Amino acid sequence: MSLNWQQIVGLFVLAIPIACVARTVVFEEVFREVREVCQHKSKVCDSLLKRKFFYLFTCEYCFSHYVTVFFLVITRYHLMYDGWRGYLIAFFALVFVANAYMNLYSRLRIDITSEKKEIEVKENQIEAVKKEVEAKEVQIQRLETDLGGDGAGAGDGASGGARRGAAGNGR
Repeated sequence: MSLNWQQIVGLFVLAIPIACVARTVVFEEVFREVREVCQHKSKVCDSLLKRKFFYLFTCEYCFSHYVTVFFLVITRYHLMYDGWRGYLIAFFALVFVANAYMNLYSRLRIDITSEKKEIEVKENQIEAVKKEVEAKEVQIQRLETDLGGDGAGAGDGASGGARRGAAGNGR
């Protein structure tokens, strides 16, 4: 039994494409039609084996096992032991790390989405305050023209200010 740094690095690096492929097939729009067919067949097929086979294409954890087998075959990656024991340990270790990556990615997406929603709410609040301020400015302009249009002291800044002060204080 030997475990070296290259095997550890290989574990974390090889889990990245496994996670990417599994997540893409199970969640992304490009495979939607295939996923819908598999979802349907996983519910209506006659045999239990067929239903479970198609279900594996709709579950990211389950599908990551298929993807891991594929990558183990093409890379011949093994962990700790030579032979079938090293492949078996590598299989479960890769599935574990790949699913940890997928969970981390999902959590990041949730955080980013919630931050976008918070920003959107704040922008809407800012926009509402801006509209409120604009409406108040329009009211102020109307009041100024009404007060200035009386003719009494229209050109006199001091009396106009006194009037505005009196009107603003509710007198």
